[in-house]
Amino acid sequence: MARISGVDVPDNKRLPYALRYIYGIGATRADEIIHKAQLDPQRRMRELTDGELSLLREIIDRDYSVEGDLRRSVRQHVQRLIDINCYRGQRHRRNLPMHGQRTRTNARTRRGSKKTVAGRRRAVKR
Repeated sequence: MARISGVDVPDNKRLPYALRYIYGIGATRADEIIHKAQLDPQRRMRELTDGELSLLREIIDRDYSVEGDLRRSVRQHVQRLIDINCYRGQRHRRNLPMHGQRTRTNARTRRGSKKTVAGRRRAVKR
């Protein structure tokens, strides 16, 4: 397996799909990187020479923020929102959706599984 930016990239996949295993590289960025390196997107990772692999590593390290640096900057941006106590920061703190979605129903992904609360029983008069 080739190691790029601290990630083991699978050998048996074609270049555009293999590069997506790196956090911060999606379909568009993978295509850009392959174009900059002047490589054939149909080739598989195992078919690349050491020189081509080092070229890919160099392009990614020089031009893109990926993996640890990107995760750190995203975390800092979220922490800044929490610290200044803006609306989005409050929603992050409470682990709720940020973009105006309803939470009375749905929002299960953000809120987690249901926690059933026992209802109050009505007192029976005798």
